[in-house]
Amino acid sequence: MSRSALTIAALVTEDPPSRRSAATATGGLVIAALAVLLATAVASAATAQERGPWPDAAPRATGEGPWDRLILRGATMIDGTGSPALGPVDVLIEGNRIARIQSVGYPGVEIRDEDRIEAEDGDHEIDLGGMYLLPGFVDMHGHIGGRWQGAPADYVFKLWLAHGITTVRDPGSGNGLDWTVRHREMSEENRITAPRIHAYVNFGQGSDEPLSTPELARAWVQRIAAEGADGIKIFGAAPEILAATFDEAAKQGIGTAMHHAQTGVVRTNVLDTARMGLDTMEHWYGLPEALFVDQRIQDYPLDYNYNDEQHRFGEAGRLWAQAAPPGSPRWEAVIDELIELDFTIDPTLTIYEASRDLMRARRAEWHDEYTLPALWDFYQPNRRAHGSYWFDWTTADEIAWKENYRLWMRFVDDYKNRGGRVTTGSDSGFIFKLYGFDYVRELELLQEAGFHPLEVIQSATLKGAEALGVADRIGTIEVGKLADLVVVPENPLRNFKVLYGTGAIRVDENNRAVRVGGVRYTIKDGIVYDAPKLLAAVRAMVAEAKRESGPLLQPGITADSAATEP
Repeated sequence: MSRSALTIAALVTEDPPSRRSAATATGGLVIAALAVLLATAVASAATAQERGPWPDAAPRATGEGPWDRLILRGATMIDGTGSPALGPVDVLIEGNRIARIQSVGYPGVEIRDEDRIEAEDGDHEIDLGGMYLLPGFVDMHGHIGGRWQGAPADYVFKLWLAHGITTVRDPGSGNGLDWTVRHREMSEENRITAPRIHAYVNFGQGSDEPLSTPELARAWVQRIAAEGADGIKIFGAAPEILAATFDEAAKQGIGTAMHHAQTGVVRTNVLDTARMGLDTMEHWYGLPEALFVDQRIQDYPLDYNYNDEQHRFGEAGRLWAQAAPPGSPRWEAVIDELIELDFTIDPTLTIYEASRDLMRARRAEWHDEYTLPALWDFYQPNRRAHGSYWFDWTTADEIAWKENYRLWMRFVDDYKNRGGRVTTGSDSGFIFKLYGFDYVRELELLQEAGFHPLEVIQSATLKGAEALGVADRIGTIEVGKLADLVVVPENPLRNFKVLYGTGAIRVDENNRAVRVGGVRYTIKDGIVYDAPKLLAAVRAMVAEAKRESGPLLQPGITADSAATEP
């Protein structure tokens, strides 16, 4: 399929910073007509083979266990509740459940045998002395990729697991709801190497007609709930349709998430949708609009065109400056009401970071060995593609986005400080952001926002589990919960960079720069995955793809421009 055909297909099926159109989002006749036009273009541009289903993940061929009894010995535990680190501890896992947690001594003191959990015949034991044990991470905004992106499921899953991510919420099921539900079941049964999956579906996906009335929206929600969806991701719709959708989703027992698109936010900002019953907001759109005091509409330049991606993202970077300032009565009132509504903010700070520092995002060191050539091509500037908006990105744009981040981070931190739920999502696979690696970057950005590292871990574990309604099963290291755990050789509270697959740089006692850290083991459902081996498998995939596609051009240099380079 051509890049233009891929872009059209993505506009119909995905959401920013994925590629979802507003086709079924507003219920308006003009938008509905656009959806038909785009769908027709896709059908004429793509062959049946190119538009076929995305291949399933391969059967699991890695990971050891679960065992009847597994004892993890001597780790320092960060349990996800917000409690400070405690260690050394022994942890007993029976099958796929945590059965016992026992403090076995003091730091720097040899552990006595009589203090340890006693092993029985047949027990499997792993010495984690000097290492850190955390709950498995929850990525609340984890697109699994797809054919149009060139990111196979095995590639995505291995990168996630290699960075300790044991649960993901796919906010759209871009490969089809049936595909995502099937992989959710295969993951739950450990037939594939993958995190646990929560399958949300894009609003209107699979419908034969735009969901232009509350009745149509309710019927669609009932259908996708019956088909196994865990929730719905909405990009926008008319207020009466949103209200019906949220109400029906609650009746069906499935979750709701929303990206408040600029095409509809003037009618329904975050405060409006939270009052209607929305569970979680994605990114930050809709929050500044809820904070407007002397205006209702963003101060758009008069030549602004939403379909011009530079207009769209350039002006988005100037939006928070139009909102009520931190600490003002409006600021405080919005926080108070959202907390009263038990509302969840999933900020995905990482996905827009290229807007404030394009060079950093483009030249991240992991691209060389871990980014597939097709995915790298997908990232490049393209006027026909959403999220590829680097047409003439300026210093002024980056400065505006830095201020945007300052105010956005202040709101998120204030919300957390007052008791609001903030979760951790990456939205990787777009805008130069790579699975797993940029989930770790999200942790760093939450710390930059003002979160104590223990609060960051809480957002990455317990808060995500709470938002998904599974805190009784995962999210903390507690007796009775599932054995979803992360083992790291270095202290992540001191430096989150030690969670990166590439590790952190440190100068040793011989004055040599060395790499330290990287996740050592990811344990999901009592199965122990060797994280370095998962990363090696990804590097092999990328190397093979490069052999097949030929040498990559330097990042940012296209085939056309390369011909004129000196």
